[in-house]
Amino acid sequence: MTVEILVHSRHDLDFMPHDCRWVPNSTRFIVLGMTSKSTGKLNILEVREDGTSVVSDVDCPAGLKCCTFGAHTLPERLIATGNFEGELEIRDLENATIPQKTILAHNSTINAIDGVGGGENGVGAPEIVTGGRDGLVKVWDTRQDNNPVAILGSNSLPTCECWSVAFGNSFDNNERCVLAGYENGDVKLYDLRASDVAYEINVDNGVCSVEFDRKDILMNKFVVSCLESQYVVFNGRRQHVDEGFASLTCTTETKTTLWGVRHLPQNRDMYAILLGDGTIELYNYEYPSHQFTNDPKHQCRQIIGHVKRIGSHALASQPINSFDWHRERRGLAVCTGLDQSVHAVFTVF
Repeated sequence: MTVEILVHSRHDLDFMPHDCRWVPNSTRFIVLGMTSKSTGKLNILEVREDGTSVVSDVDCPAGLKCCTFGAHTLPERLIATGNFEGELEIRDLENATIPQKTILAHNSTINAIDGVGGGENGVGAPEIVTGGRDGLVKVWDTRQDNNPVAILGSNSLPTCECWSVAFGNSFDNNERCVLAGYENGDVKLYDLRASDVAYEINVDNGVCSVEFDRKDILMNKFVVSCLESQYVVFNGRRQHVDEGFASLTCTTETKTTLWGVRHLPQNRDMYAILLGDGTIELYNYEYPSHQFTNDPKHQCRQIIGHVKRIGSHALASQPINSFDWHRERRGLAVCTGLDQSVHAVFTVF
């Protein structure tokens, strides 16, 4: 199978973009980032037949780093943003200039954010997780006061930056976990119900992005993208008592940082990898003929499958640093490049 990536439109920005997200159930999307004066920008844009146009341009006091609609409720479409001052802000797109709520979540930059329990799956409490430059991972229920419902990490011990976070295993009202990736190559899986680390491993390279193939099902697979052209696919269905999760380490042909991984919502076995040379690569995970075997101690051991590159396209002259698939329109996506560009693309399967 080969997938072709086509560019619908390119729009040049007057600020450095750091994240982008589709507005749920619409043809509009958000791009946010930081200006040369270290202030923040939030643009709402709309994809039309003849290109992409700006609907709203919002200035913010501090540069914006990341965002999520994952804990939003319809029809409000509340967006949560993290900025370079460590603030978690909740905004209504109808009046995005003034945040509805501002929380000093970390003592420095919020590097990553994710949401769950809102309009995307509606299971469990609407919660937000943030990962900070201070090395802490915090979980928030924005219906409550300004205190986190969980702090994952240590306030007292020196630690490295958390670069990426993701919710997963949220298949009912009781189960939920958080995956976190760190600059030193650590990957930690936190079980929120047990308030403990369920799994941890070091992948030998700084972790730029982590993502489950689906956050609202029983944990299946998750992918970790890294520095130095490396990404790792983990089979999260069953954890071996001694060996942990089965995994497959992959490298791209181009030697570059892999800025992110994003799974296709309509097919969890397809995912995009964001390359530091401005290219998007698409991969397909292929399951093995037998997924389980027994080790000499008669412990069940899971077998990892294979991955196949099915498409690629060079979009920007600098790294692609954010990417978001449209949840309702299969194959439609938006991505940003560090050359201050944003692209609307679609794929032909």
